Amino acid sequence: LTMTLEEIHGQENTMENADRVQSAGAALEELLVAAKKQDYLTVGVYESAKVMNVDPDSVAFCVLATDEEYECDIALQIHFTLIQAFCFDNDINVVRVNDIERLADLVGANETGEPKDAHCILVTSPSANPWKDPALDKLSLFCEESRSVYDWVPTITLPER
Repeated sequence: LTMTLEEIHGQENTMENADRVQSAGAALEELLVAAKKQDYLTVGVYESAKVMNVDPDSVAFCVLATDEEYECDIALQIHFTLIQAFCFDNDINVVRVNDIERLADLVGANETGEPKDAHCILVTSPSANPWKDPALDKLSLFCEESRSVYDWVPTITLPER
């Protein structure tokens, strides 16, 4: 079995990419848990849109979650398109996650115990005193690298439980 250099290099890239996505997933989990403790999370499409409208400078990171339901929900797709456009205009990194249940677990239920609408989650931080978090830096780098290969809204896989 002989492989060309390109094939070997291609395999390395795939491995590197899988590692990148996994470490980004771990960083995202870390970030959401830390932001929740600080009360720096906004959960829900409408809640997120409100924050973007009122205080766009406070938005540090945006997570969009897709599931089977998303494929059929035109309104949600329109919201996602608008949210992404807003993020691109304001230099806010955006990622997609395909596991809405895990996301909902991470961000928790609302006061009434109903699971929150985890389709859109914003990590916010006060503009006066921006929040520094190593996980946020890792994710920013991940998004930057993804953009360099024209992946504008990279998909992140959360680590298995």
